[in-house]
Amino acid sequence: MDAPPDKGEDVGAFTRIDAHLVSLGLSAPQIIAADTSNGFLLLEDLGDDLYARVIPATPSLETPLYAAATDVLALLQANAPATALPPYGAREMVDAVSPATDWYALAITGARSGLAALQAPLADLLAKVDTEPPVMILRDYHAENLLWLPQRQGVARVGLLDFQMAMLSSPAVDLVSLLQDARRDVSPAVEEAMILRFVALTGREETAFRMAYAVVGAQRHLRILGIFARLSLHFGKPDYVDLIPRVWRDLQRDLAHPALASLARAVETLLPKPTAEILQRIRDQCGTIPTP
Repeated sequence: MDAPPDKGEDVGAFTRIDAHLVSLGLSAPQIIAADTSNGFLLLEDLGDDLYARVIPATPSLETPLYAAATDVLALLQANAPATALPPYGAREMVDAVSPATDWYALAITGARSGLAALQAPLADLLAKVDTEPPVMILRDYHAENLLWLPQRQGVARVGLLDFQMAMLSSPAVDLVSLLQDARRDVSPAVEEAMILRFVALTGREETAFRMAYAVVGAQRHLRILGIFARLSLHFGKPDYVDLIPRVWRDLQRDLAHPALASLARAVETLLPKPTAEILQRIRDQCGTIPTP
């Protein structure tokens, strides 16, 4: 890892969280040598068998791989979190959906408007589900950041990457990231089985957890819609537009929960469905909006 301090990078968070994960018996990379003042780390090589590669090559492994990843989350949440993690609570989650109007809606309507009308019902929902003590989340917990290490045992079979932005948040956040993956389809049967597995492992009340899962999922998809639009409009990366239909589909699935009716109405009013025409409109504006 090369993270130059003179460019505003800091390996401190990575090394601290890495040590915490390893202490729990999880397969974060061992740090072989460190020059933290210059931002250099020599890390254990966990291989190339990303979930995103292994599952398409061997579909029969989808269930055991997702079960192992779900078990990691249960273990992580059963233990005290790493120290000094920033919060990702209701207030931060409400603020984080601003890209939905600032970038996704902007690309389609030409205006950055309607954010307050989107945030208000979301804030009400998050207040209802943000009642449990927060747990440690790894945030980008999905198939492109997980490695399969079958030679190891138990939860150590899951190699962990890209966790330096860990935070404290809802127990549902990482499970949604895993099962409603913006970059690949997870079969509905596997998603359902892993929700039930997580509920059983953590002892959570199923009905309340399913509501939290839907609320957190909707929040995540709203944020990602805007982020993917921004990556095309501002950063000139049109491939992200191809991922928007999957994000929209999963957003609609979460909004179908009866408790999310008010948020569903706001989304229907403010955010157009990404039809083929709309997706092409976003692509046509690739790299043309310089302001952040």
